[in-house]
Amino acid sequence: MTRDRYVEFLRAWAIVLVVLGHWLITALVREPDGRIDAPELLATVHWTQWLTLGFQIMPLFFLAGGHAAGGSWARARAAGGTPAGWLGRRALRLLLPVAVYSGAVLLAVGICTAAGVDADTLALVGWAMGMQFWFLPVYLLLSALTPVLYAAHLRWGARVPPVLGAVALVADVLVVAAHPPCVGLLNYVLVWGVAYQLGFCWRDGLLTGRRLVPLAMAAGGALAFAALVALGPFPVSLILVTGQSPSNTDPPSAAMLAWLVAQVGVSLLAAPPLRRLLDRERVWRAVRPVGAASMTLYLWHMLPVLVVAAFYLTGLAPEPALGSAAWWALRVPWLLVLGAVLAGVVRALRPLERGLGVLYERTVPDAGLRGAWPLWAGLAVAVAALARFAVRGFAPDGRFPVLPAVGLALGTVLVTLARWTAAGRLERPEAARAPDRV
Repeated sequence: MTRDRYVEFLRAWAIVLVVLGHWLITALVREPDGRIDAPELLATVHWTQWLTLGFQIMPLFFLAGGHAAGGSWARARAAGGTPAGWLGRRALRLLLPVAVYSGAVLLAVGICTAAGVDADTLALVGWAMGMQFWFLPVYLLLSALTPVLYAAHLRWGARVPPVLGAVALVADVLVVAAHPPCVGLLNYVLVWGVAYQLGFCWRDGLLTGRRLVPLAMAAGGALAFAALVALGPFPVSLILVTGQSPSNTDPPSAAMLAWLVAQVGVSLLAAPPLRRLLDRERVWRAVRPVGAASMTLYLWHMLPVLVVAAFYLTGLAPEPALGSAAWWALRVPWLLVLGAVLAGVVRALRPLERGLGVLYERTVPDAGLRGAWPLWAGLAVAVAALARFAVRGFAPDGRFPVLPAVGLALGTVLVTLARWTAAGRLERPEAARAPDRV
């Protein structure tokens, strides 16, 4: 089936902004004792929090993910596939590269721990290499819920996202007013689930039949965000800032929900002219490789920062005052160097990606998989491990994270073994053989 070029563009655009945003706000400083510190730009130079309005692009990830997942599940179901078979294929496509990346980082953490590397430095590096992991457990959970969410979409259509949003608002009021434990965790699924569910609606034409709908979403979401920031308790930053409470991202807040709706509306308004542009083969040839490498870019984009940090360790890198004109001027060569290093990393990883593709084809579960307890158990363990890495990093307090490491390995193995469960040895429907992308 021909992929929607605009959906692929949204993926590529989102990943580019995620990478550039993380690089832009990352600052390195060499302390007098030789240690490397990473001062928090958003907490130090407060006006930079406004930049997050442009760089917080995760709503587009979930919008595009919902659009793709809705079509994928509809096709799999029509071909006789089961929820377990469909989920196993998508989960494995995500978990294999994540497991390889995590294994490489954990190996480095183990070596550094044995070599006696400073615990604070190791904890900082471990956090930097796992800072993007929050997306993975949320996406896996939404993937697991896709058959239920899509069934609700088929029955109630565009009424589902407002209901999810209303529940998220109630949860956020409780979080802000009473701080009950664990309630905020619901909003990771509810708020991002709104964007995911809007992807279903978009795919089925429920948001684009009349231009007034995306226009109302863009204007209404933006106005609601402005009111919540100006009159409510919410900060302008759409990225977590240390010491800032409440936060718009930890957990996702009412302000984040409003910005999500605005961003979706803008992306729908921009679709017609951008589709015409993407119909040009030269433009599409530039976009397609970025989308194809999105998982690699997402996982590995902080590695170049560690490579460049060597210049700070040796004292060779210039270090103007954080936020000064000279510091901002140096952001240009900083981004160019990091981009060149990342291009080399992506190129070096191509043989590994091909190997993972072969492994995926050999271990991918049957589309008609039933009774797959290893899949559900593995997914639960993997989600818990990934959430732990997202919160604590790969070296919490400078120590090797034994339980999360074992959990991710065990979860990945169990999902892989789902292919060979007795109940899953079914012939795959021919229509379901084409691999899905996350």
